[in-house]
Amino acid sequence: MSAPLTPPPSPHDQAAAAYPHGKAGDAAYPGHGGWHEKDGPGMKTEMREAAVTAVAVALGGVLLGVLWWWLAPRVPLVGDVVGDNWVVFLKDSEGEQGIGVDGTFTLLSLAFGAVSALVVFLVRRRGGVPLVVALAAGGLLGSVLAWRLGVWLGPAQDVVAQARSAGKGVTFDAPLRLSAKGALLAWPFAALVVHLGLTGLFGPRDPEQLPPLEPYVSHGA
Repeated sequence: MSAPLTPPPSPHDQAAAAYPHGKAGDAAYPGHGGWHEKDGPGMKTEMREAAVTAVAVALGGVLLGVLWWWLAPRVPLVGDVVGDNWVVFLKDSEGEQGIGVDGTFTLLSLAFGAVSALVVFLVRRRGGVPLVVALAAGGLLGSVLAWRLGVWLGPAQDVVAQARSAGKGVTFDAPLRLSAKGALLAWPFAALVVHLGLTGLFGPRDPEQLPPLEPYVSHGA
């Protein structure tokens, strides 16, 4: 009398025997590097946070403009009458006050870029492309806002009218001007460099994914 034939196990039964607790990638299996979850918030949330970040950083330009107007050196001018016309010229033709005006704006912008990058990193450690773009865009908008605000707070732009008001040979301050327009990029440049460095040093790390376990096959005698 012959023994009953046993049907071979199905592929599903073989996988269940090889991986009794499931395998990496399954919804209920944590894998070897942490639970398999959705990475970060949705794109709409990231875009909304990026917009808020850009606006908040740009508003810092108000403080930058006030500090630039307050700390920038003054460029002295003198008016004189030649014939029937007023002529305005530098009181100290070899002075470096004009360079100091641009330098003050650049140094303040670098400081604001570093501080804004640090604040954004502490608030949103996850980072992401939308956040980085918002940080750079906000820094650029803040620089432009600071530049225009400082010019508006400074002396009037009509130097001839100022010379007439001050009188012949009387020293008065030149309008606040930013000759080196490249200084407007100092804030976003510093913000990107500092944020990149902070993210690389202290940002979250992705869990290491180990290869799945190989099934154990017993070789009987």
